Amino acid sequence: MGGNTPTNVTRFILLGFSDLHLSLQFILFSFLLLTYMLMLLGNGLIIVTVTIDLQLHRPMYFFLRNLSVLEICFSSVIIPKVLENILSKDKSISFMGCAAQMDIFFTVGVSECVFLGVMAFDRYMAICSPLRYMSVINRKLCFKLTAGSWMVGSFVSLGQTSFIFSLPFCSSNYIEHFFCDIPPLLKIACADTFNNELSVFIACIIGAAVPFLLILCSYIKILSSILLIKSVDGRQKAFSTCGSHLVSVFLFYGTAMFVHLRLHTRPSVSKDRIMELFYCIVIPAINPLIYTLRNRDMKTALRKLSLKIINNV
Repeated sequence: MGGNTPTNVTRFILLGFSDLHLSLQFILFSFLLLTYMLMLLGNGLIIVTVTIDLQLHRPMYFFLRNLSVLEICFSSVIIPKVLENILSKDKSISFMGCAAQMDIFFTVGVSECVFLGVMAFDRYMAICSPLRYMSVINRKLCFKLTAGSWMVGSFVSLGQTSFIFSLPFCSSNYIEHFFCDIPPLLKIACADTFNNELSVFIACIIGAAVPFLLILCSYIKILSSILLIKSVDGRQKAFSTCGSHLVSVFLFYGTAMFVHLRLHTRPSVSKDRIMELFYCIVIPAINPLIYTLRNRDMKTALRKLSLKIINNV
């Protein structure tokens, strides 16, 4: 599909990891498959445990369960197709399939950015206003905040996807990536993409930078409140409830902003692939460990669930 004449592209070719040696592709396939299965297992356990254990029917764990749902969706829209492409000679994806993949990926990605902000607000209310916590963070508000996160993600993603796929693609239909991402698609568009790059930057500000700033403000307030706690045990408990969330925030936001908050730059394809693989599959796989290893309630609930399964076998 050469030339400068707009072409009716019906399929794209995801080059992905086709430049790697076959032995390296096999290692990568094994790693991704194992990590994906661990991700499904870890987040699935959190969803099941929080759902069936009445002791965990609290706002903090309601939000944790919904985060696990987001993590599963986030990886599942990308990784199965990557695994298929590594094994298959046909590495194509339809025009509509590409648009759908991008739309779902960014819907879930932006929703998770906003949702991490919601979780920071929950921790802020629990530590800074403990007497008002249960009256403010009630079941109705939890559902509204969760739905609002998905709505923001859907709105931002739909606008970006529509804007990107209204571009003419004529120089090539080969995407130098393992999924339909914005930078490699802009690279093969045969039109001025400055407005698209600007809209991506604005979307990142709305969907990622603003929630991140709100998280930072929340944790400045939280830290101030924790330092006023006289009891050492009280301070340690407060730090432990926030530590897991902070680690998750910096892992997710750090890699996401590194990849997407840039204009007029063309970083190396290999660097993009490594960073996006990290936050597409590695972070969703380790988040269940981050949230359960230091949480006494979750460990107790998982132990009870394990004993129940063993006794029923």
